[in-house]
Amino acid sequence: MSMGSHLQELRKKHQHLSEAVEEALRHPGFDDLEIAEMKKQKLRLKEEIARLSQV
Repeated sequence: MSMGSHLQELRKKHQHLSEAVEEALRHPGFDDLEIAEMKKQKLRLKEEIARLSQV
């Protein structure tokens, strides 16, 4: 997998998580711990994207 396609996949995953978090926040009964975990995953992806983009 080339670097460009890897970055594109990471961005897709980040976008998907972003949408999932937004959807979860619209439902008050959604598990706060699960939302927090999704936000952590999203942050890790963002950091990885930034790190790879600097190369």
